[in-house]
Amino acid sequence: MAIRKMIIIDEEKCDGCGECVPACAEGALQIIDGKAKLVSETYCDGLGACLGECPQGALTVEDRDVEGFNPEAVKKHLAQLQAAEGKPESITDRKAKLPEIGHPHLQQIHQGCPGSQAQSLNCPEPDAAMKRYSVAAEKTSQLRNWPVQLNLAPIQAPYFDNAELLIAADCVPFALPDFHSTMLAGKTLLIGCPKLDNVELYIKKLAEIFAQNNLKSIELAIMEVPCCFGLVQLVRIALENSGKDIQLSIIKIGIRGQVLETIAA
Repeated sequence: MAIRKMIIIDEEKCDGCGECVPACAEGALQIIDGKAKLVSETYCDGLGACLGECPQGALTVEDRDVEGFNPEAVKKHLAQLQAAEGKPESITDRKAKLPEIGHPHLQQIHQGCPGSQAQSLNCPEPDAAMKRYSVAAEKTSQLRNWPVQLNLAPIQAPYFDNAELLIAADCVPFALPDFHSTMLAGKTLLIGCPKLDNVELYIKKLAEIFAQNNLKSIELAIMEVPCCFGLVQLVRIALENSGKDIQLSIIKIGIRGQVLETIAA
């Protein structure tokens, strides 16, 4: 048993609509006797992707002394659900099994890829870019660091020093048409997906990045889809674990490319 984030269901508020069930990628929620129920504490990762789907506000995430999250148990649970419903194995499930295959070529790509070398990129300021290239600022890359994928990023790098850190969900740059000029300019970038990648690794790595670097602020850009809320939760957990007090703001992007909401967290 350990203190960790856990979904809590207020049965008085729950009307059994079932909207939360498909939002939980781990299959931890089911409708039983007309109410949403947590099937097992070991299935819940505590990231709260289901929160935004409850129209009654019956779901919250709280710190509880509960069993640890068990990814292996989740895989078996999902396989049982898929078998019962006659569904084929999903692409996400197949991807989750890749690290277990142990193919030497795949390991070599991950561990020794020269493209993961940390680099600071000299990017001109938007105004300078317009003068130098005589093009609109949004047509000039504002990327200042490499790599950007959280899995590949180093714990410490010069571009983290006194940086305004932008953590973006993988889909944000594709949805937001002027991402470079309006969101990325002047910032250090990290990207990731809370549902396709290793959440525990994200929390641990972000906590170390926050703790070991002098960051000015953190801006978190997520999509409006429910699973993206998991990125909010893991960043908050990592920030809490780091022991740092860093200004955090959250920007929600619509799938049609509009800024829906900005929150000072």
